[in-house]
Amino acid sequence: MAVDASRSGQEAAPGGRWGALGPVGLVLAGGVSVQFGGAIAVSVMPKAGALGIVTLRLAFAAMVLMIVCRPKVRGHSRADWGTVIAFGVAMAGMNGLFYQSVARIPMGPAVTLEVLGPLALSVFASRRAVNLIWAGLALCGVFLLGGGGGFSGLDPVGVAYALGAGAMWATYIMFSARTGRRFPQADGLALAMVVAAVLFLPLGLIESGEKLVRPEVLGLGAAVAVMSSVLPYTLELLALRRLPASTFAIMMSLEPAIAAIAGFLVLNQALSVNEAMAISLVIAASMGAVRTQVGRGRARKSGDVVSGAAPEAALLSAEAAGLGEGLGEGQGEGQGEGEGEGVGAAASVPEPSGK
Repeated sequence: MAVDASRSGQEAAPGGRWGALGPVGLVLAGGVSVQFGGAIAVSVMPKAGALGIVTLRLAFAAMVLMIVCRPKVRGHSRADWGTVIAFGVAMAGMNGLFYQSVARIPMGPAVTLEVLGPLALSVFASRRAVNLIWAGLALCGVFLLGGGGGFSGLDPVGVAYALGAGAMWATYIMFSARTGRRFPQADGLALAMVVAAVLFLPLGLIESGEKLVRPEVLGLGAAVAVMSSVLPYTLELLALRRLPASTFAIMMSLEPAIAAIAGFLVLNQALSVNEAMAISLVIAASMGAVRTQVGRGRARKSGDVVSGAAPEAALLSAEAAGLGEGLGEGQGEGQGEGEGEGVGAAASVPEPSGK
């Protein structure tokens, strides 16, 4: 979820360190909900198929968001609709590829490979030498995932799907920011979710057919939608009223670890020492990239205040564990606080790990 870092930091200040414990719990609860929702989705796949469960998840999430947000469909330009459609395509691709991945490889490795997409986006967007360190850590993790003794037995098709989901996650970040600037509040997100659901409906029907309307499958699909989209969005929104954006972004970097725990508890997917090391390296790289971006944003904002210029909204992407912030530099001159809030509303759902 993208937010105005300066504003969220101000709201977090009155409670001090102890006041942040409540919001921290909300963020952790949101992460647990996403990953355990993904684990439940994997357990439902034998009944409905990977494409079928994605179809149900997107359809139920779209219905909930349309009811809650009630977005206006009139008064938008062709460019607005082009942006929201591209956002929906990225959302559909990200979810579809991820669920195809976890149907073939354990959740921990899948989320770890997927997070490389937004991590690479952050490194390339920032253009700072220090990010080579984080890229190096991530590559060490990939080495363990691939041929270094960690995940060398992974299904290569599942690995390819996870990496593709990461690429779509990076695309999702870029279009979520653009959608947030063009649509108020969460309107763009709701409309993009409808686009994603419509795109996936034929695929789900082809793969699963009448299985999708079985009561037990519908119930589990609704549960996955609530756990992976609706509930995390609500919890994160509440948390960000008092939690600094930088803290939020770093906590989102822990998602591969939460995914590994969910896979172990729900799906009996145990990790070896090497596998745990690989996940830890990618988490460290993600956190390092977030801290680099946050520090750069604060320094730039401080310089703007000294010179009398209006500070830009510092944007952190939730769906990317805060790793898309560097994109804000080239995406909108004149981007103010109101636009930052719009991005936050638009970027709150995922998916990967059940985004």
